[in-house]
Amino acid sequence: MTHDNRTILDYIFYPSDLKTLSIEELQTVSAQLRERIIDIVLQTGGHLGAGLGVVELTVALHHVFDTPKDLLVWDIGHQAYPHKYLTGRKDKLHTIRQPEGLSGFLKRQESPYDVFGAGHSSTSISAALGFATARDIKQENHNVIAVIGDGALSAGMAYEAMNNASLLKSNVTVVLNDNKMSIAPAVGAMSQYLCRLISSQHFLSARGVAKDILHRMPEILETFTKKTKKYAKDLIVGGNFFEELGFHYIGPIDGHNLSQLVPILKNIKEANTIDKPILLHVLTEKGRGFVAQSKCDESYHAIGKYDKITRTPIKSNEQKPTYTEVFAKTLIKLATNDSTVVGVTAAMPSGTGLNLFAQRFKDRMFDVGIAEQHAVTFAAALALEGIKPFVAIYSTFLQRAYDQVVHDVAIQSAPVRFAIDRAGFVGADGPTHAGTFDILCLAALPNFVIMCPSDELELMRAIHTAYHINDKPSAFRFPRGTGTGIAIQDDILPYQIGKGRVLQVGNDIALLSLGTRLHECLKAASALQEERGLSVTVADAVFAKPIDRDLVYELAKNHKILITVEEGSIGGFGSHVANFLSSEGLLDGSLRFRSLFMPDRFIDQDVPYAMYEQSQLNASGIINTINKII
Repeated sequence: MTHDNRTILDYIFYPSDLKTLSIEELQTVSAQLRERIIDIVLQTGGHLGAGLGVVELTVALHHVFDTPKDLLVWDIGHQAYPHKYLTGRKDKLHTIRQPEGLSGFLKRQESPYDVFGAGHSSTSISAALGFATARDIKQENHNVIAVIGDGALSAGMAYEAMNNASLLKSNVTVVLNDNKMSIAPAVGAMSQYLCRLISSQHFLSARGVAKDILHRMPEILETFTKKTKKYAKDLIVGGNFFEELGFHYIGPIDGHNLSQLVPILKNIKEANTIDKPILLHVLTEKGRGFVAQSKCDESYHAIGKYDKITRTPIKSNEQKPTYTEVFAKTLIKLATNDSTVVGVTAAMPSGTGLNLFAQRFKDRMFDVGIAEQHAVTFAAALALEGIKPFVAIYSTFLQRAYDQVVHDVAIQSAPVRFAIDRAGFVGADGPTHAGTFDILCLAALPNFVIMCPSDELELMRAIHTAYHINDKPSAFRFPRGTGTGIAIQDDILPYQIGKGRVLQVGNDIALLSLGTRLHECLKAASALQEERGLSVTVADAVFAKPIDRDLVYELAKNHKILITVEEGSIGGFGSHVANFLSSEGLLDGSLRFRSLFMPDRFIDQDVPYAMYEQSQLNASGIINTINKII
């Protein structure tokens, strides 16, 4: 504590406040920062484990480098909470992921210290290389540092960037934050390689390190070599995979030991004229200070609100099952009677419910790591050989594999089943994770069947339908969170492909819903009948593709107003309906047609119902649209 009973951290507002602190004082700042983040996240919920693992690394980077002049590029945003706290946003950190608060990810509009927006993983090396190349073109002089996790190295984009960095001989530093996890435990050969690299580490003498570095760097960096001798006992340098890629490799070092981190980072900063990228390998513990590393699992990646005293989760009284749970349990039932049913996920087993599937069918659940492109093509080949793969993936992450969906699945008519979770707005994760574009992207592809169930019972029907489609690809999408609480039936019959259903019949207005907005349509219809005496038909389209042409035709011919409602972007289901109406000449007469969809802008984080209210995709928004037409 300081003389006025405030902690050292209370005097830290920007990275410049860290510059004059000693190693001991930086350690104190780190300890206090870790406790501050824990206190805040326990109250707000949010991403906890990753940020706690990089506290010392964040403090050291901002202490050594002159940010934001020196560009610090974080991979994804889960570990950015310490960074946000130290870069002028400490008084707002309690608003993180809250309405009108700080984003849970990196966001350029939020701070000059967030030099590159990041919500999806494995982009940092590519971005850093772009920044470094721009610096060189403009003949500027500053450092560019990328921080990437070992889990993110399972994505091919990271290797593409490293390969290019070697070709360009770019002066860029990559910090590999190795905590053996992404969201779930890291998988694949790279994870195993890093474990072998750590277990077989060889410590060179100060003389050996000096010679090794001198061999790799220009003579003008003699002072760098001399300084390195002092810290050689903490430094490992050796030929390995990263060296073969053209990087100067340093590590692995303890990512929580500031007496190692600070001097090594200073040496790297002073070596900013070398024509070779540097990779610094640091070992950290995800969830450090809150949960033992041996117990840190997916549940600590992002947490809900906790009791601050007991540090236990505040349990919800909600008894309804989540859509994700319904998907997982339905898939398990199908797999029990069919050994060809398999699950595929890209590093999201618990988020997609496939962790439950794996408990029953360990050898039939494939976690391919953060490699969505590979997941899709892998599943395509499985499907072509008679296996029934269900690729469970968030809508926002399916975007990363669109070329594979087109080229490897759709063109070949591979019967891959896409279980698209987190469709529509997702609340606190904001625009980077919103399920906005999947209908638009998939419905544009020939030979696809796309279902958008309106509740958890209809989701079960969609899963059974996809199971029986063996000659073409299919997809079904469902939102985050709990279902409606509808009674679940044991005997589930699949849909008739391309056929919707009418829930109530009216004479004046037709509401054609796609997805879980159906219940808002029913509320709007009831209010319109009660308040204005309007007779409203409400129909559930069920299929975004193929659309029920007969149903749309009848709704258009027998009503004065037809409105489609969907949880997707412009260009989706409503556009396909409009195209059909136009081709049939139904827009040339008295029919007034409107399409309601998610706004043509990115909407910041909020609670989902408020996001739908902003978008006029609730009952009041539907009524407003009808009132404007009338």
